[in-house]
Amino acid sequence: MQFDRLKRRDFITLLGGAAVSWPRGARAQQPAMPVIGLLDTGGVDSNTGFLRPFREGLGEAGYFEGQNVAIEYRWAEGRYDRLPELAADLVRRKVSVIAIPSSTPASVAAKNATTTIPIVFGVGDDPVKLGLVTSLSRPGGNATGINFVTAELGAKRLELLHELVPTASRIAVLANPTDQTRTTSNLRDLEAAARALGLQIHVFSASTTDEIDMAFAAILRERMQALILIPDAYFATRRVQVAIMAARHALPTVAALRSYVEAGVLMSYGTSLVDAQRHVGVYTGRVLKGDKPADLPVVQPTKFELVINRSTAKALDLQLPMTLLALAEVIE
Repeated sequence: MQFDRLKRRDFITLLGGAAVSWPRGARAQQPAMPVIGLLDTGGVDSNTGFLRPFREGLGEAGYFEGQNVAIEYRWAEGRYDRLPELAADLVRRKVSVIAIPSSTPASVAAKNATTTIPIVFGVGDDPVKLGLVTSLSRPGGNATGINFVTAELGAKRLELLHELVPTASRIAVLANPTDQTRTTSNLRDLEAAARALGLQIHVFSASTTDEIDMAFAAILRERMQALILIPDAYFATRRVQVAIMAARHALPTVAALRSYVEAGVLMSYGTSLVDAQRHVGVYTGRVLKGDKPADLPVVQPTKFELVINRSTAKALDLQLPMTLLALAEVIE
């Protein structure tokens, strides 16, 4: 009997001690971790590059994936037609904010999917013309972000290409037909610039890996002398393929992003996409803290970078003009 009382006393003591030592979370539900819905036109394998600056921006705002914020990833794998459903899925999941570090089509899809969930975008086109915001200084809705200004620089890229390769008069333009809005606006600017410079431009379309190869074959048949790439998220994921084909056909090529030049393309002119992607992360963090997109002005760059691949220029037997060397970052 005494042994039974001792066991009961020890059990009650043990139970009482366990109750005292239980963590608060076992008795009271912790607040749910906020969830970011990240939407992009590319795929996880080809787009991990932008995740680093985006996460750095989140970290500057005090958010770290897996610690105090979760991220739901949605990749279109180059199929722009999938974007509306991917955006709708994030809306159904009631994410805290939708982030698009660098994609105009994905940003438009997100805006079409919701007028209530905050959106932080990174786009190369005018967000006012796209209908993403009312104005740059006062966005006025559920979206804000970064305009890294790639589309408006097409004419300048053509001028720089002409300065570097003045003998090239027949210029190929590679466009993605599935992004009709961007293609149309870019071609309008390029056609005007080509007329002013006395150049002929010919448009070639591609939206898949095979079509890129076929486009280069057609460019060769048509005896094009240089190539300008219309900014496109899918092309960016295929930049190594583009660089290899351009080198194989000895085709001087200009793009919007330095990542193309790092892959072997001759030249790029545009803003720093890394800075833009980082800022999307910062703004996403600010929205998670309670800032309203309507009150966060759209950020535009004030600095543009000209990057030239010296090894590619040598392979093409091109002399780099001093006027360009004075402005450019030259990489090997």
